Amino acid sequence: MTNHHSIFKTFMQYVSFHVFGMIGLSCYILADTFFIAQALGTDGLTALNIAIPVYSLIHGMGLMIGTGSAIQYCISHSKQQQYQANQTFTNAIQFGLLVGVVFVIIGLLGAEQISSLLGANHIVHQMTTIYLRFILLFAPMFLINNILLNFTRNDKNPRLAMFAMLGGSLSNIVLDYVFLFPCQMGIFGAVLATGLAPIISIGILSIQFVQKQNQFHLIKTRLLFQNIKRTISLGISSLIAELSSGIVIVVFNFIILKLQGNVGVAAYGVIANLSLVVTSIFTGIAQGMQPLISYHFGCNHTKEVGQARRYAFATAMIISIVVYVITFLGADTISLWFNKEQDNLFQEIAIYGLRIYFLAFFCAGPNIIIAMYFSARNQPKPAFFISLLRGFIVIIPAAWILSNLFQMTGVWLSFPISELLVIIITLLFFKFFPSQKIH
Repeated sequence: MTNHHSIFKTFMQYVSFHVFGMIGLSCYILADTFFIAQALGTDGLTALNIAIPVYSLIHGMGLMIGTGSAIQYCISHSKQQQYQANQTFTNAIQFGLLVGVVFVIIGLLGAEQISSLLGANHIVHQMTTIYLRFILLFAPMFLINNILLNFTRNDKNPRLAMFAMLGGSLSNIVLDYVFLFPCQMGIFGAVLATGLAPIISIGILSIQFVQKQNQFHLIKTRLLFQNIKRTISLGISSLIAELSSGIVIVVFNFIILKLQGNVGVAAYGVIANLSLVVTSIFTGIAQGMQPLISYHFGCNHTKEVGQARRYAFATAMIISIVVYVITFLGADTISLWFNKEQDNLFQEIAIYGLRIYFLAFFCAGPNIIIAMYFSARNQPKPAFFISLLRGFIVIIPAAWILSNLFQMTGVWLSFPISELLVIIITLLFFKFFPSQKIH
């Protein structure tokens, strides 16, 4: 993959391609947020934000299967075990289709009930149900797209993976505009545009197969439980990271509904969806780093593993500073982009929230990278531990406690405080359990 003297160049190539691609991928929902705000106003934003956790679950399952199986593939490929590598790819596709069918059934039978469970009131229930039903029907495409993206990146073609993610995102933006404005299709148009995006991305990825540049192939094999178990163990930290975003949104929605009503939820929807884009940048760094870590770990190149990790941390810190400066100075303008109705309360909540909430990324970036570092080294347990802390154990209690103490200020503070606590706990974990220590 790289020699001892080109690790920085290769790192920058993989990370830059994947960061741009992940930004594109995250813009699926951000484009919906912007165009729904313009076409459907506060009610549309509220419906979208209530439905977002289900999209997070689908995307998280795709990341889990794609990341976990691609790590196995990369390590097997570095050891010249091509049959095992192809078997891993085939099992990933089989598993992805199986999970996708489950989502489709849920979408056909349970979309209305899920809308109610997620807190949609009578004003936005119908819009929420429409979005949920169709995002679930497109789930198999999201899952297969995530798997192919991960394998393409690990097959030494991060450029094509980037083009596929950007192509899908661009198509989503264009179709969002067409379906919501000239075609006047409402919330169905927004979800249709989002659902078609992974299909276009898969079409771009198929170039590698048509040109026969791929080193991974489908083979005749049954679905092996051992492979699936390993895929889940290596990829579950990615699932938890994504799923936690959805669960946090649900918890925050319920808290903010009591404090500020639908306007507060709409403002939080903008903040949450912008934060998903920023999180995707750090995920892009982590996933761009992963093939290098996995490959050199498989080849016992300890020095290169350490270099790639250090470059990832440095890149994350630079991006954290840039993102926060832009957010702090531009909070008023950013909020106005999504405030079609010029609602003063919406504007006030969003500006204040952005400036506090985004402080979290100074710790969230390193936390994401540390979790992926362990997964890439075939060490799923510490990766799972870190992701579990970030996703559930710390932030949910923090949100309830701080919101009761400080109202909306407590809601915004819960994210940065929880990420800070996680990084402190993680460092203490390394100190008292040296066998798991980064080295």
